[in-house]
Amino acid sequence: MTQGDFHNDSGNSGLKPHAIDPLLPPDMALKAEQIGAAKARLDTFSLLALAVLAGAFIGLGALFSTVVVTGAGEMPFGVVRLLAGLVFSLGLILVVIGGAELFTGNNLMVMAAAAREITWVEMLRAWGIVYVGNLIGAVGTAALVYLGGQYLMAGGSVGGTALAIAEAKANLTFTHAFFLGVLCNVLVCLAIWLSYSAHTVSGKILCIVPPITAFVAAGFEHSIANMYFFAIALMIRCGESSGFWDSIGWTPYDYASVDLTSAFMNLLPVTLGNMVGGGLLVGGVYWFVYLRRR
Repeated sequence: MTQGDFHNDSGNSGLKPHAIDPLLPPDMALKAEQIGAAKARLDTFSLLALAVLAGAFIGLGALFSTVVVTGAGEMPFGVVRLLAGLVFSLGLILVVIGGAELFTGNNLMVMAAAAREITWVEMLRAWGIVYVGNLIGAVGTAALVYLGGQYLMAGGSVGGTALAIAEAKANLTFTHAFFLGVLCNVLVCLAIWLSYSAHTVSGKILCIVPPITAFVAAGFEHSIANMYFFAIALMIRCGESSGFWDSIGWTPYDYASVDLTSAFMNLLPVTLGNMVGGGLLVGGVYWFVYLRRR
């Protein structure tokens, strides 16, 4: 078996499938351990390239969600949030099925480290490379969206929605951002965990959509998605002329809270929360239950 078997979150663990039955949790834990170990040992350039892809994929999901909620103000709040979550699921589907390395999903590497399949240093190295690659992919996607003028759709309303999303995130307190990050990555890592049980593409997709829809609908915070949201909002706020602002009825000063400082002050607690939610509350708990006595 080569490392290439592990290039996505649905990689082959080497465990025999039980005919068409899904893997049971003990086998899922072994699969998570083996996948995490293989991911951590990927060479730097492969890991970085796959991380750039994942950042771009999550950015595309965030873009899709932004478009769908634009102009939906007359619909019930819960329905709008449900639609936003359903379409945002595209991002993790592309990561898992297409093959990419996502920081939040890679928090499950805690299982491999706790099982001593890799060292904690190897795990942290992988996390660092993947986080940087995700940032490059998310910001790069935002740049392409901005250069393509996609945010000008619906008379600039799509751009207005992007600004409003970033402003809401910029105004979160550190504590709220942290715990919303914890809750978010519990659901993201559960989506990936559930996908380990499935043997088919359709099965994996069905495992991914409900948890991701839930985290978006509930307003939880995802560090990599926020890289995209802040990047596109900052490009619009700093780069647009008066014609755009006249079309949406606002000014750059109305979004003064959207700046690099607020982006950092959001990403810091959200990233820490994501690590706790995915690494400790999902990876740590499943290691404790299924792997600690091996």
